[in-house]
Parts: sequence; structure tokens; C-alpha cells
Amino acid sequence: MTQMGFYFDQTRCTGCYTCVVACKDWHDIPAGPVNWMRLQTLEEGKFPDLFVAFLAAPCYHCANPACMLACPVDAITKRPSDGLVCVDQDKCLGNKECKSLCLRACPWGAPQFGPEEGAKMQKCDFCRERLDEGKQTICVEACPMFALDAGPLEELRAKYGDVVQTAGFKYSDRFKPSVVFKPKQPVIKASAA
Repeated sequence: MTQMGFYFDQTRCTGCYTCVVACKDWHDIPAGPVNWMRLQTLEEGKFPDLFVAFLAAPCYHCANPACMLACPVDAITKRPSDGLVCVDQDKCLGNKECKSLCLRACPWGAPQFGPEEGAKMQKCDFCRERLDEGKQTICVEACPMFALDAGPLEELRAKYGDVVQTAGFKYSDRFKPSVVFKPKQPVIKASAA
């Protein structure tokens, strides 16, 4: 089985939110708290020694998804052909009935629920329709800094390496998120003698 995944170059991302807006627009996600692609701002240090980085946070389509393991009605499955983690909203009990077990189980907060009572789980679907048409995900296509890539995980590893840790992200050997990073490293300045 091919496992699709993401690559994120933290050194190139400027925090412009184009990936977030493009995703929300492409998938017709209403204005509000639901964002299938999220962008986290990471800040450390004190002036003048600051470290600022960003972390693109879609669903990482894990090899062993915590959300799938937590779902009491098997509404979350892995697509056999490419390892995408898919949600059957007809089966989903909604945030009121199951108390958002999938969201609480996911270490990266990928499952999303609208603000309405009984909202069904939704999340990044790796632009499944685009993928099936041989197209790239909309977040990758939209990124003006070329900080994102998506495709078969083995191809991403061959192209970019196999770094799975970066600022703001902790890899899990248990769930095996399908992601590769180019981390941004804090610049350590030598103190004046």
C-alpha cells in the first residue's frame, strides 16, 4: 500500500496563511472555527534573542490513527489504496453524542467540529477528489513560498530526507504521522565576553 503524506519546510514558511485560506475556500468551509489546515505560530526567547517559526498542521494521515482507534462507531477508516484517513459523516455520532473522542485522541488536534450542536467530525481529506484526478493538494498548490509538498511518503523521504521532528511538533512512534520536515533551528548567538 502506498501511504500519502506531507512535507513541510519550516525554514521557508512566512506564516502568510495562504494554505489555510486556500483550503477553507476550496472545500467551502464556512467562516468560523473549523480549519482543515491550521498554522501555528511558535515564539521563543526574549528580545533581542528571538526564535519565531510556523507549523502547518493538516491531518497527518497517520499509519495507525489515534482518531480511528477512538471512534466508537467506525466512522473513521484508512483508504486501502493510499492510506488516507477518511471520515464517514453519516456514521459519525457528532460532537454531542460521543463527546468528540476522536479530537481528544489526536495528539495534533486534526479532527474539527463546527460550533453547532451535534456537528459531525471533519478534517483534512488530502484533497481526495483532486488526488483521484491526479492533481496536487490545494495547500501545496497555493503556497507562495514552496514550503509544502504532498505525495507518496516514500517519495517525499527520498526527495527531502526522513526528519520527523521540528519545532512545535512531536513525532509519535505509536501513531506514525505521515510527515517529513525541514526544521527551522534557533540561531544561538555567542554572548559578548
